[in-house]
Amino acid sequence: MMQSLYTASTGMLGMQTQIDVTANNIANVNTMGFKKGRAEFADLMYQTMEYAGTATSESTKSPTGIEVGLGVRSTSVSKIFSEGSLKQTDNELDIAITGKGFFKMELPDGTEVYSRNGAFKVDDNGTIVNSDGYKLVPEIVIPSDATNISIGTDGTVSVIQAGQTQATQIGQITTTNFVNPSGLHSMGDNLYVETDSSGQPVEGTPGLDGLGVLRQGFVEQSNVELVVELTDLITGQRAYDSNSKVITTSDEMLQTVNQLKR
Repeated sequence: MMQSLYTASTGMLGMQTQIDVTANNIANVNTMGFKKGRAEFADLMYQTMEYAGTATSESTKSPTGIEVGLGVRSTSVSKIFSEGSLKQTDNELDIAITGKGFFKMELPDGTEVYSRNGAFKVDDNGTIVNSDGYKLVPEIVIPSDATNISIGTDGTVSVIQAGQTQATQIGQITTTNFVNPSGLHSMGDNLYVETDSSGQPVEGTPGLDGLGVLRQGFVEQSNVELVVELTDLITGQRAYDSNSKVITTSDEMLQTVNQLKR
């Protein structure tokens, strides 16, 4: 059986992975805080018919040898944590991180999760939560009589309450960074979970120790660039088509061989 049939099939599978990743990027082009993925590949092992340096005569050697590759495989889908553009909303509880870092939140079971989506709200207790009701950590409670909320670039949260003219500090928003953010596990809902590959979370004050500053009244948009994704989609489709034509050509060659007896 011709090896090209199997080799081309690995190419089709690889391009299918790239198209799947690209499709997910395009689907989330308007998802706040979304970070695009990038499919990465490596060539498979080689069938060595003649090693480089093999003697071809008493005084000469093969300079290159003969090695035939057996295809391609997907090695990883990396998250690209480049910063997305900021969109002004003028909502007091919308917060964007300019630079490195994640907001830390807590699931109902106590699991700590991380996100770049800073579109926050308050629940029935005045606690700052995300759209799914997960509490921001450290927990911050907005007084029910607050008439103005101010969030500094360093995460300081202050409010002006009814009947007062002076702002009162009620909490401090911290951000968290990782040695290898690409090693975080994506669990959906714009949330990430720490893994052994991401390294330990390093929590700190925004603007210090390499952490980005906060911008109140802004949200971070997706870092997906449609032009790039559509280009990747086209190249992935063409590569998929090319691999399918290799299979068709190999099949036609086998058919020719089978007809030699006639």
